[in-house]
Amino acid sequence: MAILTKDEAEQILKKVIGFSKADGIQASLNGNDGGNIRYARNSVSTSGEDSNVSLAVQSYYGKKSGTATINEFDDASLEKVVRRAEELAQLAPENPEFMEPIPQPTYGGESKTWAEATAKISPEFRAKVAADSINPAAAKNITAAGFLDDNRGFNALMNSKGLYAYNKATSANFTVTMRTNDGTGSGWAGSTAADVSKMNPSLASKTAIDKALMSRNAKALEPGKYTVVLESSAAADLVRLMLNMNARQADEGRSFYAKKGGGTKLGEKIVDERVNIYTDPWHDEVPASPWANDGQARKRMDLIKNGTVANLFYDRYWASHKNVAPVPFGGNTIMEGGTASIEDMIKDTKRGVLVTRFWYIRPVDPQTLLYTGLTRDGTFFIENGKIKHPIKNFRFNESPIIMLNNLETLGKQERVVTSEGNPNGFIPSMKIRDFTFSSLSDAV
Repeated sequence: MAILTKDEAEQILKKVIGFSKADGIQASLNGNDGGNIRYARNSVSTSGEDSNVSLAVQSYYGKKSGTATINEFDDASLEKVVRRAEELAQLAPENPEFMEPIPQPTYGGESKTWAEATAKISPEFRAKVAADSINPAAAKNITAAGFLDDNRGFNALMNSKGLYAYNKATSANFTVTMRTNDGTGSGWAGSTAADVSKMNPSLASKTAIDKALMSRNAKALEPGKYTVVLESSAAADLVRLMLNMNARQADEGRSFYAKKGGGTKLGEKIVDERVNIYTDPWHDEVPASPWANDGQARKRMDLIKNGTVANLFYDRYWASHKNVAPVPFGGNTIMEGGTASIEDMIKDTKRGVLVTRFWYIRPVDPQTLLYTGLTRDGTFFIENGKIKHPIKNFRFNESPIIMLNNLETLGKQERVVTSEGNPNGFIPSMKIRDFTFSSLSDAV
């Protein structure tokens, strides 16, 4: 039952709305089927599948609201969850920021989030992905640890104002870490897509193996400011941190996008003019639902245009407070890139550092978007256009804003797997000058 069709979900939600005795009601129905395989020490450790469907009902009286959930769908159960939500609403205090549900908006067509190839992934497919990673690793005296998970799901939303929204989506994500058996080398790679036929787990495993072999017996390099070539995963992990473009936080002076003296940085140039970042639910490589969680229609929208803040996100309450149109949060992040490959950027670097990825990224100063974190799983010294030797990992202290003001070259875009967070992003690799490495890390 986990994946209901648009009509099946609508039938259930109509019954739910029909049971309501409150001033209004909104109900969301969500389901997913998922599978995974995990391996470590060149052996599969866990594998399984899960399936779930759940219903959440929010009833309201004036500005008092209550929410109840259930995963049983006979008529008696549906009525029971509505009554429970109504009971909770009557007990709740008034919420001065409560917003009634919205009427039916116009969506810009069906999304591209569903792929049959992903929906048909089998246990045999997952086992082959693991085998194609473990076997070449073992042959080169390397230990593999990886994880593949795939999911197919749907989301449906209906309210008493006449709205009905439905979307179904698939996803597949693969990451792998390769460690040399002498403990001195480590490599990492990942791959993700809505359509698994666009993924190449075997290539990711080969890349991680090559990185592990190359990174053996790393040498220490003095911390300082260096030109860096950031692979797309490393670049994306910092770029995503500048995209909490919440208008309320900015208006209230609680974010980087707050303007000194009041107001926001909307319309201000903050990074290099070559930086263009936008969200688009119909993007071929990183498709997203055409509607946000509250049913608002998403559209293609610039976030950073020619280095300038083009839009901020306004939830419905804050938009009404500011007398502007609401702007729902996007479902993906696309940053325009260039034509340079990683190899091109290395050849064009006299002295610098190649970074595979970052991890353990934590905020230092939210007002300036200063972050700290570590390099990991393949960090290399570049000299005269060539990789000279592996180097020990660094701790960095850097802001994505400063980073994108020190942009030298934009590389090719990739659908990225990041170490922390999931921006559903299509982000380029990049070359940056004066990137700050503050200290060494002994971790391989």
